[in-house]
Amino acid sequence: MHVEQMSGEQLQAELQALETRYAELAELNLKLDLTRGKPGTEQVSLSDALDGILGGDYRAADGTDARNYGGLDGLPEAKQLFAGTLGVPAAELLIGGNSSLTLMYAVIDFALGTGLRGPESAWGNEDEVKFLCPVPGYDRHFAICEHLGIEMIPVPMLSTGPDMDIVEELVAADPAIKGIWCVPRFSNPTGCVYSRATVERLARLGSIAGDNFIVMYDNAYAVHTLDADAEALADIREFCIRHNTQDSVFQFGSTSKITFAGAGVAYLASSPDNLAAFKKHLGFQTIGPDKVNQLRHVRFFRDAAGIAAHMEKHAALLRPRFQAVLDTLESELAGTGMGEWLSPRGGYFISFNSRPGLAREIIRLAADIGVALTPAGATFPYGDDPADSNIRLAPSYPSLEDVQATAEAFVVCVKLASIRQKLQ
Repeated sequence: MHVEQMSGEQLQAELQALETRYAELAELNLKLDLTRGKPGTEQVSLSDALDGILGGDYRAADGTDARNYGGLDGLPEAKQLFAGTLGVPAAELLIGGNSSLTLMYAVIDFALGTGLRGPESAWGNEDEVKFLCPVPGYDRHFAICEHLGIEMIPVPMLSTGPDMDIVEELVAADPAIKGIWCVPRFSNPTGCVYSRATVERLARLGSIAGDNFIVMYDNAYAVHTLDADAEALADIREFCIRHNTQDSVFQFGSTSKITFAGAGVAYLASSPDNLAAFKKHLGFQTIGPDKVNQLRHVRFFRDAAGIAAHMEKHAALLRPRFQAVLDTLESELAGTGMGEWLSPRGGYFISFNSRPGLAREIIRLAADIGVALTPAGATFPYGDDPADSNIRLAPSYPSLEDVQATAEAFVVCVKLASIRQKLQ
């Protein structure tokens, strides 16, 4: 029954039953955690063959000794392999260390201090720098901006991606806005895939804002499908060429949730001019990335088909975890008016929206019985969710049994908080 249709007596009876169930859960001394989207142990074990795969042969295809210095932008065969995950030519890819977040930070820091088009273009020359942040979104993106003193402007997320009417209006009106964060496929945390129209409008932003504006296109889940027929993502590079805005987009990816989360390969793609400027900047920081690890990944996957086969193994492990959460939400909360959620077909998260004003209370209730959830507000700039309603659920790391137990405890907390609020 919908909470708005329940009588006072029904609400009181439901409250009593929920408080009894909550007390029972408290006695179990639970230690459950759905806070971060880490791959589970079974997932990282899928890549154990990386260890020792080189067998003492450290020579790349062109004869390069991967153990030595050099190769600032990565091994040619590694670029060829990973360029396919972003749908770009290998010549437009640069491979870094193990973290795409490091590359993202480096690009923003480069634009601020050195300038994408030379010293006169440095954002730091201006009185204020602003960034558009689709919400709910990825907390680590927001943390980069906050750390570097960039003002963040929230923009609503739709099922098709950022609300582009608002984005275009803001960009056209305020030259201090220098970029936008994007997770275009299986967005963190909503799981939506940006529509073709949204991708084209993002590509066109450079023609509205000028050549000192960038789209930070974090395609972290480019190959992370749960279902084989999951929606594909349109090619932003194709649209950039059409609108002559190639310099306005930086794409990012990594194998962090494909092979070893802490020992993967990260990469970025952009226009030849952007890559040339960024490589020059990187040259002051490093002589080159870990080419041995790049070579390990090339030998492990071999080609795009190898990556696809590997990701199906991931999907087989993740699918039941996601389904456990979604089935529990559906059976316990559908039609009650106590929450809304999306059913993603890839990625690492489920985004749940409670009744307004309840996210912090639900998370507190869960914590008090040993269930750790992502902090309320984490999916918004400065940790401030105006509606206090969004909760990000990350079912990848715990065992399937723990995921199921967490989902069941979570809905009890949602119901308890909702009934209490209605009675007040």
